[in-house]
Amino acid sequence: MASAYAIPVQAYTPTAKTLHWLTAILVLTVIPAGVAMTYLEGPAQDFLFHVHRSLGVTLIPVILYRLFYRLTHKPLPLPADIEPMQRLAAETVHWLLYALLVVQPVIGWIATSAYRAPVVYFWTFALPPIWPENRAFSEQLFFVHKWMGFAIAALLCAHIGGALFHYFIRKDRVLHRMIRG
Repeated sequence: MASAYAIPVQAYTPTAKTLHWLTAILVLTVIPAGVAMTYLEGPAQDFLFHVHRSLGVTLIPVILYRLFYRLTHKPLPLPADIEPMQRLAAETVHWLLYALLVVQPVIGWIATSAYRAPVVYFWTFALPPIWPENRAFSEQLFFVHKWMGFAIAALLCAHIGGALFHYFIRKDRVLHRMIRG
């Protein structure tokens, strides 16, 4: 009897996979750093603020290029037997992640600019402020930034949960397209 793993898997392009996993590494680092920095003080907090801002800045061109690539390269289709509601859920999660990942670092940069804290990219150069100083507005944006981070984390859980559902329950090789091939 042939193993299901012997079936060839249609795979995403190397560019799509690289952009996906680079985004995943950045987001799965920036969110915990963002949460942890709010509970620390002193040099550890300063270090995490710096890393969080630098990763957020890195995420801007990565996610913009990823969105451009996604709009110009049709993704692999889901298996034909996927229910319409599951297809809608998958598409919704993907597009909400794209939207929030485009907006989130920009909101962080505006909030930081309005606070007048420096955004120094990995100890090399400072980015210019992109908003006039306004501490009250900054605090409002940081509140939005925080809750958008939680929304992104929830969407990531849905995305990862969907991938694991395909792997463990459906056993339909959808996850393998982003890993192998």
